[in-house]
Amino acid sequence: MTKILIVEDEETIRLGLKYYLEAENFEIVEAGTGNEALTKIEKNIDLVLLDINLPDKDGYTVFEEIKKIKDIPVIFLTANDMEISIVRGLDMGADDYITKPFKARELISRIKNVLRRNAKGNDSIINIHNIKIDMKQAKVFKNGVDVMLTALEYKILLILALNQNVVFSREKILADIWDVNEAYVNDNTLTVYVKRIREKIEDNPNDPKIIETVRGIGYKIGDVC
Repeated sequence: MTKILIVEDEETIRLGLKYYLEAENFEIVEAGTGNEALTKIEKNIDLVLLDINLPDKDGYTVFEEIKKIKDIPVIFLTANDMEISIVRGLDMGADDYITKPFKARELISRIKNVLRRNAKGNDSIINIHNIKIDMKQAKVFKNGVDVMLTALEYKILLILALNQNVVFSREKILADIWDVNEAYVNDNTLTVYVKRIREKIEDNPNDPKIIETVRGIGYKIGDVC
């Protein structure tokens, strides 16, 4: 059974998470502070849900200390959805983030994606033609040159890259990037984001070879090489 450590100082949130995750057959360990979390990083913990705002030390510091003990997948929980905070967490090597309040189904989807990703031999590099995605650094390179993507652009690209040859409906992509206030990225905005990503990674954005449009359905990334 997959064991998850929840590091969250608000007991009501922690108990709610425990309830939903146990219903999905996860085994749960709880911690209300950063210091308590560090005492519970056992070798059989499979993933950590880590709140950034803890009473004794901030989540970024706890993240670094956890990584010194064990290289384990970490998803940040944060009440701050500012892009700078999100990018900081990803740049440190976090596997994902989710902003509060969030839907249980979204969190469970994120957890399963992270676990699935780490189960693939812990390979943190995805190569797609002349594009390299380094998931540990949360960076994208084209012909060896760093491509500057926003956090949301990176997330959309990663969703597709982790599921090569799988057609993602626009609805599925929208559901996976659902905003905290249910003010999710709408269909027209998604089109704009995909256009921007193509402009940054495609050799010819008008004739895309990486992010393919499946007419009437959505998008996919073809064979990864």
